[in-house]
Amino acid sequence: MRSRPILRVVLVVALAVCAALPATAAASEVIERNASNVQLQVAKDGQALLSYNSRGKRWNVLAWGAVNAIQPTTARKQVEFKLDYSGGYGTYKRAVWKTFKNACRPYDGPPLHWVVSACKAPDGSYWAVQRWQRMLANYGVAPTAKQSVWELRLSHWQGLVAVLDLHLNWAYKKFHHVFGSFTYLGMPVHGFASTSTGNPLDTFGRNLYLDTFNSAYGSSWKRENSFLTHKGTGSFCYGFYRHGSRPEGNGERYRATIIGPGVTPDIYWEAEALSTYDLAFDLEQHAFQKTFYVEDGLCKAV
Repeated sequence: MRSRPILRVVLVVALAVCAALPATAAASEVIERNASNVQLQVAKDGQALLSYNSRGKRWNVLAWGAVNAIQPTTARKQVEFKLDYSGGYGTYKRAVWKTFKNACRPYDGPPLHWVVSACKAPDGSYWAVQRWQRMLANYGVAPTAKQSVWELRLSHWQGLVAVLDLHLNWAYKKFHHVFGSFTYLGMPVHGFASTSTGNPLDTFGRNLYLDTFNSAYGSSWKRENSFLTHKGTGSFCYGFYRHGSRPEGNGERYRATIIGPGVTPDIYWEAEALSTYDLAFDLEQHAFQKTFYVEDGLCKAV
């Protein structure tokens, strides 16, 4: 059986295509890099304690003061945690981690990827710690040590998480292509300004990090590119074309990860690549494409 209709679209502006540098938006917050032996605890009062090893020592980080996300606005910043890296000494004048009483129950929330630890707090909200390589170099280029870091990211939410609606199709009957949208509570997730390389300049913009498996870049997973969701729509589209001296990124499978809005968890998608080009299937998705990008002029049918 065929999956949900998919369509052929092409990217018409370079700004929406690539972001060579990592995003700077606040989100499921980066707590540490290359951490190990991670432990998450949550007290009855709603404070979370994240303990881990990194940079030659054991860290105990308190987090509180944020849940979920607000919709994009220019009136204020996105929600973010208050963080205390002193283990409680700085804010509470005592080593809270020594007497911290965990009240978090087993996790029974929505499925998540990249999870290190997750649990359900006494108030019914969820906390999760995810770890993934956000900063890998584009187009399958071997990453530097700095680009290879595994970011430890903390999130806290109640209710629904963001939705990554992503589809595969072809561009010019040859190149594999992805398109879709990122929404939260039915509204688009997007920013209002970015750099020329696609880095958000506010706390609402989001980049989609797209990887290709067993491609011309080599075996296993390689980073293809990262690119912004479009202002006002949360939409995106991207083709696996040749980039300079780098080959086409067509692979056997694709995956994408995107940072959740506010302090909600990061969202993951994965699927097998399309096989032999199917003209009839491609054409029958044209109507779906028109509805998908009805308010978005950055992606157009060909």
